[in-house]
Amino acid sequence: MGAEFAAVLGTRPEAIKLAPVVVALRSRGLPCLVVGTGQHRDLLAGALAPFHLDLDVDLDAMREGQSLSDLMARLIAGLGQWIAQARPRRVLVQGDTATALAGALAAFHLRLPCAHVEAGLRSGRLDAPWPEEGYRRMVDRIADRLYAPTPGARDNLLAEGVEASRILVTGQTGVDAALWVAKRPAPASSGLPRLGERTHIIYATAHRREGQTAIASTLEALRRVVAERSDVEVVLPLHPNPEVRRQALPFMNAHPRLHVIEPLDYADSVHLLSRAALVVTDSGGLQEEAPSFGLPVLVTREVTERPEGAAAGFLRVVGLDGARLHEVIVSVLDDQKLRDRLQHTPNPYGDGHAAERIADDLTRFP
Repeated sequence: MGAEFAAVLGTRPEAIKLAPVVVALRSRGLPCLVVGTGQHRDLLAGALAPFHLDLDVDLDAMREGQSLSDLMARLIAGLGQWIAQARPRRVLVQGDTATALAGALAAFHLRLPCAHVEAGLRSGRLDAPWPEEGYRRMVDRIADRLYAPTPGARDNLLAEGVEASRILVTGQTGVDAALWVAKRPAPASSGLPRLGERTHIIYATAHRREGQTAIASTLEALRRVVAERSDVEVVLPLHPNPEVRRQALPFMNAHPRLHVIEPLDYADSVHLLSRAALVVTDSGGLQEEAPSFGLPVLVTREVTERPEGAAAGFLRVVGLDGARLHEVIVSVLDDQKLRDRLQHTPNPYGDGHAAERIADDLTRFP
């Protein structure tokens, strides 16, 4: 038997959300290896660095141009081989990625227990987000410990017939990560552009597969806003996905206050949130982190699996139409009462102690 635990991750969001769990386990004297598959290899170091973590194992499974099926086959084979040799007591996976499903399947094939951090999220549609909705449903069938971030996520699992004894409501570990980083000084060297002191900053992202055809319309809506309003700046870090970059290319120099930039390290991302007035995103992580900073979030998707933020007043699902997005951005920027109210509304996704609850549970269910 090797390390007690293996935290398997491949993308930046997984690194951000598993890092607090790894830190909590190690602080309790429980060895936990960080195993990277390489899905977002170039972004992992910047996500792990604020937590003083690095990859213990790098499987380097990504290949240019591979299909989702090819990727999944490589991930399952690579993780299966490593897990068979290392024999951790338990595998930890997070969220809804190909890495999460492959890690759960590799553990299942070797009859090792698997814990799923961020279990129970459901959009109700297998095609939105695609393929993530299908991946997370499958992981929740395989994992024996399910860490639901909210009571609503727990209720989703119970409605699917999952035994209550397998589920623990913990809060969202991404909130732990954001609050931890926000308390630290801003990075000495930053990937952020120089921003005006008195401007309203919009933090925007776009990367989901089901929304890739609408990325250009999202950017055009943002360009219109900065062209019409001298008090607004937009920062949109580019996702590494080639299709995202292709659609964003015409907007690289479209306006001096529309900053289309390279991906940010996680610390820069959190400090940008602390300065922003509004978030426009299709990212699940930003939907959860932004409420900790009292920020309204416009979700550029048709549905969200995070209804708690909408119920609390933080999230508004605006869809993929650029004209509609432009209209709602202007409305929210002009709604000072809304933004004042959100500054005093608790984050429905967590209190910063989710990782501690997970680590404590894993000492009881190793």
